[in-house]
Amino acid sequence: MVLSPVTQTIPVPGRLTRVMIVDDSAVIRGMIGRWLTEAGGFEIVATASNGRMAVDAAARAKPEIILLDLEMPEVDGLAALPLILKAHPASKVIVISTLTQRNAEISLKCLSLGAIDYLAKPESARVPGAANEFRRELVEKMRALSETKARPARVPASPAAKVISPMPPAPPRLGGTKPQCLLIGSSTGGPRAVERVLLDMKPALSRIPVLIVQHMPAMFTAVFADHLQTLLSIPSREARDGDAVAPGTILVAPGGRHMGVVSSGGKAAIRLNDGPPENFCRPAVDVLFREAAAVYGASALAVVLTGMGSDGTHGARHLAKAGATVIAQDEATSIVWGMPGSIVKAGLAHEVLPLESIGRSLKGLITGAST
Repeated sequence: MVLSPVTQTIPVPGRLTRVMIVDDSAVIRGMIGRWLTEAGGFEIVATASNGRMAVDAAARAKPEIILLDLEMPEVDGLAALPLILKAHPASKVIVISTLTQRNAEISLKCLSLGAIDYLAKPESARVPGAANEFRRELVEKMRALSETKARPARVPASPAAKVISPMPPAPPRLGGTKPQCLLIGSSTGGPRAVERVLLDMKPALSRIPVLIVQHMPAMFTAVFADHLQTLLSIPSREARDGDAVAPGTILVAPGGRHMGVVSSGGKAAIRLNDGPPENFCRPAVDVLFREAAAVYGASALAVVLTGMGSDGTHGARHLAKAGATVIAQDEATSIVWGMPGSIVKAGLAHEVLPLESIGRSLKGLITGAST
């Protein structure tokens, strides 16, 4: 899959973020518009009830963020997305769909076509807490994306790129410990970033197990795991409780369940649990990192990719204390620099690399070859 250039943004104090809402339901359009207006910081510059109208409105209103429903008459969200981005390339598109396997597959396809993120629409607003949770997540995603600048920028490949900033120094690297497990944590913008990293390090994937926590709802994670297997021709699946953690296998944390790892009979195995969310997340990167630090110690290798919030920072402290290596994606190539930025600011990153350099670095660490 070819990844499109990463869009970066610069905050403009006191300015409202221009939003377009595309949904065939007038009730949904009105409800979301009201929520964003009440949250403050957003201006609804256009609405549309189908994809055809959305293309015209995007060209005319030039919204910075577009909320795009998938299931609409005349022209649906999947068909409209590339036309919308052609009409107004600077838009950041969040696709919205109800939780079905088909919609999960379409949402991931939309990400490959240029959408930034996805949001699961509740089946019914009458379910206790469903509408409130949807509202919280919507506003949180919108805030994270609105804090970035609106002008698209190509990020050139720079293998030697490093972040030079007055951040805390990186923890000492023990060195000489061969990685035995690769841990990946990501959220907003994560699916495409994960794909890029794994493709770039593909020759090394047969040597190490890969455990992924990508913030996704249930049903999406199984589809994402299947997609990775098709893309990489490497065994990949949604993790099950008790699964062996074996080289050459990719395991994705199931949506709605925490994924950790335990030592059983001298071998590592997956442990799933339904504990409370951490950092509003379940699965949480912190859970995986924390438990992997106890099992693998210095032989763990962790990567934190684009995503909002700070999930992963607490777990990275456990990894760093155990002597493990932690790599963070840099700000310039992150859709949202929340999660990796928190790692960097806490002084827990051994390397801060652009997306296009991370896979190469991981391959070198795993195979022992120079990058």
